[in-house]
Amino acid sequence: MFTLKVSGMTCGGCINAVTRAVQAQDPQAQVQADLATQIVTLETTLTPELAAELITDAGFPVSQ
Repeated sequence: MFTLKVSGMTCGGCINAVTRAVQAQDPQAQVQADLATQIVTLETTLTPELAAELITDAGFPVSQ
């Protein structure tokens, strides 16, 4: 389990887009996002680097 700081999430649709991006590579991934803090918590077999790349490719910048 790890967390990422994801910018640009403003609604449930954004959370769904982030979730779909991760689950496209790991269908069993658990994704929880907090819009107020812009923190996404992931329980996945993906590396943090790959998850960050997938989320960024979906249009949501990931920062450290």
